[in-house]
Amino acid sequence: MRLTDRLSEVLAPGRPTGAAACAAALALALVVVTTGGTLAGARAAGGLRFEIAFAPGARSEPVTGRVYVAISRDDQRPPIQEAGPTGVPLFGANVDGLAPGRTAVIDASTFGHPLQSLRDLPAGDYWVQAFVNVYTRFDRADGHTVWLHMDQWEGQDWRRSPGNLYSAPVKMHLDPQQAEPVRLVCDQVIAPIEPPPDTEYVKRFRIKSDILSTWWGQPIYLGATVLLPKGYDAHPDTRYPVNYIQGHFSTATPGRFGSGGDFDRLWLADDPSTGSGSARASSRADTPRFVYVTLQHPSPYYDDSYGVNSANNGPYGDAIMQELVPEVERRFRIIREPWARQLSGGSTGGWIALAHQIFYPDFYGSTWASCPDSVDFRAHQIVDVYDDDNAYWLDMGWTKVERPDQRRPDGTIRSMMKDENWYELVVGDHSRSGGQWDIWEATYGPVGADGYPQRIWDKRGGGIDHEVTAYWKEYYDLRSILESKWGTLGPKLAGKLHVYIGDMDSYYLNNAVHLLADFLEQTTDPPYGGEVVFQPLAPHCWGPKPDELLQKMDAYIRRTAPAGADLSGWHY
Repeated sequence: MRLTDRLSEVLAPGRPTGAAACAAALALALVVVTTGGTLAGARAAGGLRFEIAFAPGARSEPVTGRVYVAISRDDQRPPIQEAGPTGVPLFGANVDGLAPGRTAVIDASTFGHPLQSLRDLPAGDYWVQAFVNVYTRFDRADGHTVWLHMDQWEGQDWRRSPGNLYSAPVKMHLDPQQAEPVRLVCDQVIAPIEPPPDTEYVKRFRIKSDILSTWWGQPIYLGATVLLPKGYDAHPDTRYPVNYIQGHFSTATPGRFGSGGDFDRLWLADDPSTGSGSARASSRADTPRFVYVTLQHPSPYYDDSYGVNSANNGPYGDAIMQELVPEVERRFRIIREPWARQLSGGSTGGWIALAHQIFYPDFYGSTWASCPDSVDFRAHQIVDVYDDDNAYWLDMGWTKVERPDQRRPDGTIRSMMKDENWYELVVGDHSRSGGQWDIWEATYGPVGADGYPQRIWDKRGGGIDHEVTAYWKEYYDLRSILESKWGTLGPKLAGKLHVYIGDMDSYYLNNAVHLLADFLEQTTDPPYGGEVVFQPLAPHCWGPKPDELLQKMDAYIRRTAPAGADLSGWHY
């Protein structure tokens, strides 16, 4: 689910970036942030405006990308880090070939969120920060040329992506009526991210994907983080079942759904008297030993590709199945049989875990999906994309009722559909925000005439394009695909589908799971034979705890493995 829900690295004000950046800052001492003066050639404009440049010492090449200004009332965190669907005001504008020292302008005509215009900013004292998001040119194999942010192995998070530029936050008085421009210089560069070190049990690798690099016209990388079972080296002849954990980009130790911190304790704890219940479970004689793998496949649109072939994202499904998974199984002693391959994941990973089981039914033995993203687009959160006319409002005649998109289990609304979508539009047009709604468009939708994803709805007004929704239904509505193809898919999937979700999911994802369950429960020839479990009043992302999920997988393998399969070697 939400990339913005994950903790992101906070950029420390004044972070050193090397002698070059420091020298540039000194050289540009006369053009650092001020509330007066003008740059040569700067255009005159009425009202508050920002003129944003980046220092030659920070980057020598021109930038095609997007520039931002964030405005905060406090300095608890840098303003850029406080922006979000319900965060501080953020304004963004595209730049094309912006040279070092030249300025880009953000003024009252620039769309922002939650304030749509600088003219709506109350006069007062604020902390202000500028930022530059660098795009890369992709000459794709489908004939389209697009400019997008190239992931730098940060997980398509523009605010922490190496090579992006930012200014130190500065406190100043702002007035929407002021005539003098505010000049901001981005003279600091986000440093490269150092990969975590391997340990005895945790191994990482990254490979260049020939399939994706050919399609995108740029080098594209895939990776994996592998958690080996305790005793792996002491049992050199043992091969193990594998759990392919789907989810957001992470190089952390595989965790409950790839987020780190649970399965490593379950596997590696030596002292059963300490730690979590999962750690204590690892001392039981019947604890099975699996290899756990989280896959990294960030795309130019998001922190993960959703793991499937896509008109906009490219052939990520092919790359994962033909390049990444075979490389995992070549490097590590994994039982290379469908019955030994399990899928799990939550939220985004829950959708991928279901999709991979459905799209590659002969390859995997079973899937265990928690709180999956919408599996039936009649409930795309709470929008029926097929019958509704607007994603943001219900037209009640005399009144328009606004749609929420996040809630607490007690029903308290946390944010609205329009706010998250408008925030994404500020971060990047053409589905380039790296946000949740934009990646769904990039994954599920057709390519527009300009080479970017065709919008399912107007990003400003919310009006739904039903030609696009028909495309979504044909290729990515998982319930619709199952229903229309059950005659051939059913025999391959019987017993393999397991779905878990809270019945007060924070993003209303339980609605689509109910629709999926309604279909599955009436299947015959064969009946689906799995389970769909709803936990009353549970939020996003409820599902089995690590030790419970482990035992479920182990029991399933014992029941379904073919005669003669080795079920004892990995139960030491």
